[in-house]
Amino acid sequence: MRGLKLLGQSLSLGALLLACTEKPSEPSSPTGGAAGTGATGGGAGTSAAGGSGGSAGGTGGAAGTGGAATGGSGGAAAGGQATGGAGTSGASGGIGGSGNAGTGGAVMAGSGGTLAGGAGTGGAGNGGSSDAGTGGGSTEPGLHFVGRVDDSGQSARFAWSGTGVVARFDGTSVAVELGGGQEYTVVIDGTVGPKLVATNGMNAVASGLTAGPHTVELYRRTEAAEGESELLGFDFGSGTLLAPPPAPTRRLEFIGDSITCGYGNEGADMSCPFSPQTENHYLTYAALTARTLQAELSTVAWSGKGVVCNYGDAADSRTNPFPTYYDRTLPNQANSTWDFSKFVPDAVVVNLGTNDFSTTSDPSETEFVGAYRAFLEHLRAVYPNAHILCTNGPMLSGTDLTTARSYIASAVAALGDPKISAFDIDAQDGSDGYGCDWHPSLERHEKVAAVVTAALRSKLGW
Repeated sequence: MRGLKLLGQSLSLGALLLACTEKPSEPSSPTGGAAGTGATGGGAGTSAAGGSGGSAGGTGGAAGTGGAATGGSGGAAAGGQATGGAGTSGASGGIGGSGNAGTGGAVMAGSGGTLAGGAGTGGAGNGGSSDAGTGGGSTEPGLHFVGRVDDSGQSARFAWSGTGVVARFDGTSVAVELGGGQEYTVVIDGTVGPKLVATNGMNAVASGLTAGPHTVELYRRTEAAEGESELLGFDFGSGTLLAPPPAPTRRLEFIGDSITCGYGNEGADMSCPFSPQTENHYLTYAALTARTLQAELSTVAWSGKGVVCNYGDAADSRTNPFPTYYDRTLPNQANSTWDFSKFVPDAVVVNLGTNDFSTTSDPSETEFVGAYRAFLEHLRAVYPNAHILCTNGPMLSGTDLTTARSYIASAVAALGDPKISAFDIDAQDGSDGYGCDWHPSLERHEKVAAVVTAALRSKLGW
């Protein structure tokens, strides 16, 4: 990315460009003793289901305000989606094992890559060490992206929930130049600060820091339906950009709907409609799970989407379900194709199906099992060695939940893959309150995270 601005320092373009084009390999088990530091990346959340009885909202429609606790995702599903092109310009670095440096990545490589040849991240292999670690660090100044990022142009663009950037600098202040608005979780030296409600242009992030090195992390709180983020540069005042911190060796991908996005998780109760102000992916069950397991997280989630049926009973509710968008870097551009070699997870958690069974137009068993199985086969094709854990929850209940679990189990059993499994998430019961449109509250996300964490530890030995 030749257009990125790095103010407060003198770095020539030539000093930032490396000609390395190696792709990451499959995650390998850390060896050689206890691994390094924990995750630097914070976690993105994943989407949630919306309340029944409310029309889809977001940037283009009115959010639903009512519905039973079994409702599917609404709200942001009908809004305009993020735009942008595929991030194909740079290869991320090689996988580092046991803290050994990986090969350098290309400038502004996609998810998992770093500006100016940062080292690639390591990954804990299946059955490998239970100790979390970090990949080898780069000595070159650069940035580390988390999640799917398009860095093919003069700026970095991203839209999926929880996507972000990590930078390390020597100085006392940091500001970031952004486009596209959005709200971000800000983490300085491991401490979460006030959220950033971005405006187009330079946004102050932190000032008055003690002199010396610091780490800044920015993650999208909002989901793709709210539009696209654009990162144009950083301003470190009189300071300088340093090499990024080593990335976690463990990697997780979460796939879902509005539950995974964090729809309404900061809302007061079930009566509030969707709004970006009440959505916080950083506090979703997916993000909490990733931080607990010291893993880097990539979230691919979209409110209102199902495997066969999207939320609602409109005639077009079966048009463009979730699998349509899964292969994209930027979800609303059909030609924005993600390079799966840039982020190879140890495990993938799939939490889909709530929207399929949230309204009256439910898919048949043949339709759902066939579509779900096809999606799992695609996941296995792009991630040959990953564990794939399938679940649903916590919004469905009663017959709808029983049906969804049964169909998911049938799809999993039909594949006969020992590394594809299913587990249950209990239905929410109101004891923790509700978020907007009957979505899970922050407290319920914490309980779901504990269940998902246990399931991953069981499979991965973490």
